[in-house]
Amino acid sequence: MPSKAPLAKKRKRFFRGGITWKTISKAALICFLVFLFGVAFVFAWFSKDLPTPGNIKKRQAAQSSTILDRNGNVLYQLSGDERRTVIKSEDIPENVKNATVALEDKDFYHHFGVDFRGVARAVYYNFFKKRLNIQGGSTITQQFVKNALLSPKRTYTRKIKELILSIEIEAMYSKDEILTMYLNEIPYGSNAYGVQAASEMYFGKNAKDLTLTESAILSSLPQSPTYYSPYGSHRDALYFRSLHCLDEMQKLGYITEQEKLDAQSPIKNKQVAFSKFKANIKAPHFVFYVREKLAAKYGDRLLEEGGLKITTTLDPGKQAMAEDEVVKGAAKNWARFGGYNASLVAIDPKTGDVLAMVGGRDYFDMDHDGNVNVATRPRQPGSAFKPVVYATLFKDKWGPGYRLFDLETDFGGGYKPKDNDGRTQGPVTIREALGSSLNIPAVKALSLAGMDKVLEQAKNMGITTLNEPERYGLSLVLGGGEVKLSELTGAYAIFANNGIKEDASPILKIEDSSGRILEEKQPSKNKNKVVDENIAYEISSILSDNNAKIRGYGSVRTIFDNPDHPYAVKTGTTSDFRDGWTIGYTPSLVGGVWVGNNDNSAMNTGYGSLAASPIWRAFMDRALENTPREEFNRPASIQDGTIDKLSNRISSGGGNSVKDIFAPWQMPTEKGGYTKVKRSEE
Repeated sequence: MPSKAPLAKKRKRFFRGGITWKTISKAALICFLVFLFGVAFVFAWFSKDLPTPGNIKKRQAAQSSTILDRNGNVLYQLSGDERRTVIKSEDIPENVKNATVALEDKDFYHHFGVDFRGVARAVYYNFFKKRLNIQGGSTITQQFVKNALLSPKRTYTRKIKELILSIEIEAMYSKDEILTMYLNEIPYGSNAYGVQAASEMYFGKNAKDLTLTESAILSSLPQSPTYYSPYGSHRDALYFRSLHCLDEMQKLGYITEQEKLDAQSPIKNKQVAFSKFKANIKAPHFVFYVREKLAAKYGDRLLEEGGLKITTTLDPGKQAMAEDEVVKGAAKNWARFGGYNASLVAIDPKTGDVLAMVGGRDYFDMDHDGNVNVATRPRQPGSAFKPVVYATLFKDKWGPGYRLFDLETDFGGGYKPKDNDGRTQGPVTIREALGSSLNIPAVKALSLAGMDKVLEQAKNMGITTLNEPERYGLSLVLGGGEVKLSELTGAYAIFANNGIKEDASPILKIEDSSGRILEEKQPSKNKNKVVDENIAYEISSILSDNNAKIRGYGSVRTIFDNPDHPYAVKTGTTSDFRDGWTIGYTPSLVGGVWVGNNDNSAMNTGYGSLAASPIWRAFMDRALENTPREEFNRPASIQDGTIDKLSNRISSGGGNSVKDIFAPWQMPTEKGGYTKVKRSEE
């Protein structure tokens, strides 16, 4: 029988270097001890500077943050005075406790204060994905520690302290005590801290009297109080999260299926009765627009309690004019066209400063969703999108003087767009086609330019919402894709600024409570040219040419004619008159106006030129009163030329000659009159 010794020897020495299992075991033990020592050292090192969990609340007093206009006038003060009423566990409804657990920490009753999977995920994203924010997986205990014992600064050391304190808290208090402290501590928006203050603010009642529906809504706020605020522009998002909360409560066995359906009914039907918003606030849509941006960047807590001084770009004079014209114009539109609401955005194209923003006619009119900021909501722009398409087309050989045919055309699949008046004009120049907003040539322009190139150009111009090309088709040029008034107005600002994009910004400077500057807007050093200056001038030349508007607007075009200030203007109207647009500019000011109904119901013949243009014109005239006349900057490379209208070649004379302007690459090189045009050019 063979000896077993050689086999045992092989098992003992399985590496040529002579490493044995015994050696590996020793090494593993040493590594484990080093790891334990390291953890203990880190725990001890950070624990020496930590607040004592047993003495829960010895924090610095919260300081009010202030939002100012560009002249230093107060728009809104985020009160640093915490509105808080501490209540006992028995006064907090079980529905509030269960809804909070369902949304924030499903494993609350099964962990020891730290979600180690969440921590591992945080390490992965922060170190391997190079995310700048400190990713969390925070438990309810961690959230309580973060709000009650630590500063709002997002650092790795704070995260470590948060983990240590969470474990200590779990060792000292019961789960119900922790949850009760959390619900008395957490911010619910504005200066409402704790569920009792939130209940009083949003529903005008004590927490113990909250319904299941109201409990789900309140429990949906702490994740992002500014974004989900019932008084902000994202109430639909709050409702969606509340519905999700009720779904989760039912899955976890906290409520029955029928209780869930009953509680969801008022949310789905938008019949939740919130208390009326009470605050001393100016330009409320703009203020919440700024708050959301800052909360996303700095966090709600620093914004609410950090004593920040936020100087915005808002021009108080232009804002007052905008509000006045929106209110007057919307009232007229309601009586004449059945369009209740209107919105206006004004931007300085040379700096990107948002000078005025009116998100709706009455922020406090909750019956018509007045708190919704339509300026930042995607809506179909109608023909107001056409300049982006033609700007893309002009990168090729096409220019304002070239001919397209305005004839009934089947673009495939039975798609046969019509012009607004139902008639066709035959051969027209692109200047006439865009100036008069003819639909058939515009669809041909999109087909020639290419969908992908147009979408790329739109993205480069700051439009972020056109992400479903398969849905739009060629109707994109007629407004088939949704855009934001704020972003499309910003895109027009590029034409006004010779093709240079200045990012639209509402912030000039932010200082902390000690006067240290956190950020400050500086003049752009590197110019971001997203449209060739020749093309930008060609678009401005067309949109400011009132003669080019005759075919499409007739006598209505006079509303765009101001001898003191040449306006470049484009309107837009969507199907069934659901949206009316007017966006226009001078070299120093861009104004965009939307009119319609928040619920997307149709107006009665509410063309952009009839419903939106009067608001736009009144604002622009007032805003530019007593300012010098400005002409659009004509690049030295722009050339004048004469071409044959039918052949798009250099004219040899005759009645079909057309004079216009051309970028250097657009000038035709062939001479001659009419020749049969290739189908690919149509």
